[in-house]
Amino acid sequence: MKYQAVTAVVWLFSAATSVSGHGYLTIPSSRTRLGSEAGLDTCPECTILEPVSSWPNLTAALVGRSGPCGYNARVSIDYNQPSDNWGVSPVASYTAGQVVDVQWCVDHNGDHGGMFSYRICDDQELVNKFLTPGYLPTDAEKQQAEDCFQAGTLPCTDVTGQTCGYNPDCTEGQPCWRNDWFTCNAFQASDRRACEGVDNAALGSCFTTISGGYTVTKQIRIPDIVSNHTLLSFKWNSFQTGQIYLSCADIAIVGGTGTVPSSSTTLSTSTRSSTTSTTASSSCSPVSSVAVTFNEAATTVSGQTIKVVGSISQLGSWDPSSAPALDASQYTSSSPLWSYTVSLPVGTTFEYKFVNVASDGTVTWESDPNRSFTVPSGCQSAVAVDTTWR
Repeated sequence: MKYQAVTAVVWLFSAATSVSGHGYLTIPSSRTRLGSEAGLDTCPECTILEPVSSWPNLTAALVGRSGPCGYNARVSIDYNQPSDNWGVSPVASYTAGQVVDVQWCVDHNGDHGGMFSYRICDDQELVNKFLTPGYLPTDAEKQQAEDCFQAGTLPCTDVTGQTCGYNPDCTEGQPCWRNDWFTCNAFQASDRRACEGVDNAALGSCFTTISGGYTVTKQIRIPDIVSNHTLLSFKWNSFQTGQIYLSCADIAIVGGTGTVPSSSTTLSTSTRSSTTSTTASSSCSPVSSVAVTFNEAATTVSGQTIKVVGSISQLGSWDPSSAPALDASQYTSSSPLWSYTVSLPVGTTFEYKFVNVASDGTVTWESDPNRSFTVPSGCQSAVAVDTTWR
């Protein structure tokens, strides 16, 4: 009873003061991130569902107009509806069963701790309502989809070797006492506190418009379904405030043993740094090689170059002097993007890292662990790998 009373006070404080900050999905590129990069969303980290009961029951709150993709009231953008800048085609293509890096950005001024999850809804007919240009799902459809996404939570425990603990701000017996969701550190920790502590990343390692952000990186296993176009939904329930943050990214899943739902849509897949595209459907011809585009967000100064170096010859066989340099033609202060595209045979598995090469040749490696990637098999001729320097 005492906990409920304290929580009620937090809700009222949150609603009255409109606490600033917060977070959003960045890898793969969410609709929210794309809205910011298009100059439409002046506060991507402010896509908030509030005031709600976000803790300790992580799934109790109804989503209302926020839906599984989020509604940003500050700029009146409903990300549950496609636009010219998002929702038209996938931003990334994955293989069923593949373990991939996912990342979101928490604002320095709004790190409320708590727990977060990644979800995929396997009801393609329902998901298609969020992929149809010109159509805005009803609140009932948004809730139906949210229920489907909650049922499709991608467990932390699905990835071998990944630490999947229990939140230190939750006690055994409460609904939040679960390790299938991902957890932030103790909210009042003396160092590496709350969500900032997950990566222990430097301030500014990801973009927010209020106070600068910290990356929060985990891994998920893509479920064994096939879809030419579906959604990966991100949900963060904060501990400190009665707030939930929702965002989603458009993705494709290929190469599994599952079947393509009959209502799945045909798509055109492209990357930000390449105009190469292909049409994929359940009857397309499998490709033998894939154009893999590395999109690395890395803030640099004049004279520095970002390279991608890895375990295969195309990436220099771990020799930075032989590694290909990324292109900075799309680099801006708000979106420090470096890109490189290479054609690789399907099924190629490799490890890699990014390095920063100074004008005098000094090489700075990003932090461990090594990144890994498997070139997907199927009908996609181009995929994008979106990452942030760590």
